Amino acid sequence: MNSNNYCIIMAGGVGSRFWPLSRTNMPKQFLDITGSGKTLIQQTFDRFSKLLPRENILIVTNELYKNITIEQLEIEDRQVLCEPMRKNTAPCIAYANFKLLKENPNANIVVAPSDHLIKNEAEFLRVVQQALDCSASNDVLMTIGIKPSRPDTGYGYIQASNETCNFPEIKKVKTFTEKPELKMAKIFYESGEFFWNSGMFFWSLKSIMSAFDDYMPSINKLFSTHFDKLGTDREADAVAKIYSQCRNISIDYAIMEKADNVYVLCADFGWSDIGTWGSLYANQRKDINKNAIVGNNVFLYDVKGSEINVQPQKLAVIQGLEDMIVVFTNDVLLICKKDEEQKIKDFLNNVKMEKGDKYI
Repeated sequence: MNSNNYCIIMAGGVGSRFWPLSRTNMPKQFLDITGSGKTLIQQTFDRFSKLLPRENILIVTNELYKNITIEQLEIEDRQVLCEPMRKNTAPCIAYANFKLLKENPNANIVVAPSDHLIKNEAEFLRVVQQALDCSASNDVLMTIGIKPSRPDTGYGYIQASNETCNFPEIKKVKTFTEKPELKMAKIFYESGEFFWNSGMFFWSLKSIMSAFDDYMPSINKLFSTHFDKLGTDREADAVAKIYSQCRNISIDYAIMEKADNVYVLCADFGWSDIGTWGSLYANQRKDINKNAIVGNNVFLYDVKGSEINVQPQKLAVIQGLEDMIVVFTNDVLLICKKDEEQKIKDFLNNVKMEKGDKYI
């Protein structure tokens, strides 16, 4: 394994769209939400540990989740970077950059979310290795574009040009487009030039630090001012000061949509951004009635096309539902139409207003 290769796993989200299973004190990345026997972050960590040293994997998460991260991944304290507040992905990545600057200025980096589902792991590992090889020897900022299987409005899109970067599968990015309307998504899908934005990134530390200097210098300046405190007992206070002044901005807006050395590696390895109950349902095994079931004590009668998630200590007997989401936790029962799951956010807000944070 190349000791200069590092992985930054972003794991600070709260996964509110997976309420009531995902809670503030235990968000979805730390749950076995697919019923596989491993949590989403454990699956992500295990994949990357096959390509690079375990000690070279850093987790950026909220300070609330430090202990559960160390417990689930069995890693050292130094591998967990604790954000004092959520400020989107640009400050998150900058924090990791400056930590690596102290540890290994020659670092070659892959950045990945903690909660993606990968079906074809062998192809995924091949693609990641190719991307790391490219970023190690070229001044590029690279992402992985997923070949779309449908005109989905839930993903951002990347348009690839014909210009390549020493690897035929790696092409210069022509445009980024945020989540489109269905009509435009169909045009993107049919053109063959557009790919889903996976949210995974590859670059050398030198390239990404230079990009921050060019396009988001204020963030680099903040971290540079407190650089001497990183890796000491003063780090937490320093990072709190930095984050209180950092702009809340994604790496896409801050860097990727502005830089002129942005490339995309077009791939297809059974990827899914498990962001909603609907996306989870689409990627689960179904029974003969097209129900996706997680739970050991579930009895269904005349139930079709539904997402059923029942905690192990609960028993559920359900009759006569079709195309529904049913989630039964220790203290909350959610029953919702599958095609109206966007209302879960409203349900969550109403519960918080009426009951406080107890069920959040």
